[in-house]
Amino acid sequence: MNDASATPDNDTAAEIGDASGVGSSPAGAARAEAQAAVPAFDGFDGFLRTRASLGMDVVLVGLLTLLPILAWSIAAVRAGRYQLHKRLQLFIVAALAAAIVVFEIDVRLFSDWKARALPSPWYPAGVFWSLGIHLVFAVSTFVLWTWVVWEALLRFPKPPVPGSHGPRHRRMARLAALDLLATAITGVIFYWLAFVA
Repeated sequence: MNDASATPDNDTAAEIGDASGVGSSPAGAARAEAQAAVPAFDGFDGFLRTRASLGMDVVLVGLLTLLPILAWSIAAVRAGRYQLHKRLQLFIVAALAAAIVVFEIDVRLFSDWKARALPSPWYPAGVFWSLGIHLVFAVSTFVLWTWVVWEALLRFPKPPVPGSHGPRHRRMARLAALDLLATAITGVIFYWLAFVA
């Protein structure tokens, strides 16, 4: 009689342990792992199947998409297609501004990126360091790119053709292009450390 009454108590304790994930059974451990692997976050989940929000995924993909557009723009100017180069550069500035707006709307109104980064083994130190480095490049890229394009709009004739501003424009444009490349690289590193690792 004591054995029979003890069995349900043990089974109940095991079920409670399994449900909480602290039991010693493999099923309880697997269930706890599955719950930890798929946490629920505020905001809209992204489409890259990571912990990142939709806004973060849009910004990352948009940033990486700018690199081939930049290469196309450089090829266009070398081929003497100055009007195409101008249009592509204006598009890049508009895309950078849009990325900033999307990012700010996402983190201010919808998603808590820190909660999404919390499961990362690199959180907080590695994530914040990578974010800080990325922001140095991201902010300087936007400022520099806007400045280069603004100067070009003021100093080159319409339609654009080579002129006396050309040498300065080339130097500043190369710096802006390297800055954009660094922004993309550091952005990928931050994204991986925060939302993939």
